[in-house]
Amino acid sequence: MGPLNLGDPFPNFTCDTTEGKIDFHEWLGNSWGILFSHPADYTPVCTSELARAAQLHHVFQKKGVKLIALSCDSVESHRGWIKDINAFGELPDGPFPYPIIADEKRDIAVKLGMLDPVEKDKEGLPLTCRAVFIIGPDKKMKLSMLYPATTGRNFDEVLRATDSLLVTETRKVATPAGWQKGTPCMVLPSVTEEEILKLFPTGIKQYEVPSGKNYLRTTMD
Repeated sequence: MGPLNLGDPFPNFTCDTTEGKIDFHEWLGNSWGILFSHPADYTPVCTSELARAAQLHHVFQKKGVKLIALSCDSVESHRGWIKDINAFGELPDGPFPYPIIADEKRDIAVKLGMLDPVEKDKEGLPLTCRAVFIIGPDKKMKLSMLYPATTGRNFDEVLRATDSLLVTETRKVATPAGWQKGTPCMVLPSVTEEEILKLFPTGIKQYEVPSGKNYLRTTMD
């Protein structure tokens, strides 16, 4: 299959995880979901990433967003490594907050284009890169990120991007550079002056610019 593009249906698959066997689409249900892969268990950067994702899990959960991780290691490896993740992240005792997929045969990694040709395991097989896919309730891909093994992801940025997707899914707005939830959004240029009062009853802010064009308009999210 070719590369996944934004808006494409996200492939379904069955897999073994730390929470048992799942059908991905059934597991996702009507929720938003974030699937993120990491190169290998018991490695420093991956430990820091999954710990941060676990720390933020309750925030994602309140927004109706499910998290699930993936690597080419076994379920047994994942379960042992979780103890290190919990210790590093100073996480509370109890079940780990999200499942980790065991893609030992690399079937899912190949299907989703997540293999890193540079990073290999001791057998010389390619490892999964640091990919992030955000999937909507319609089972379509809304956002993707791809990082090399040497660069850990910022899960606060993943959260920020998720907030943007949730806001822009239901309103005719876009989020500007560095946007944070609770700060002004940009009104889409396609919104007419006649639609402003109906769509944004609390009003908008119009920025005057040298071009004289009325495209810079903001409203609260």
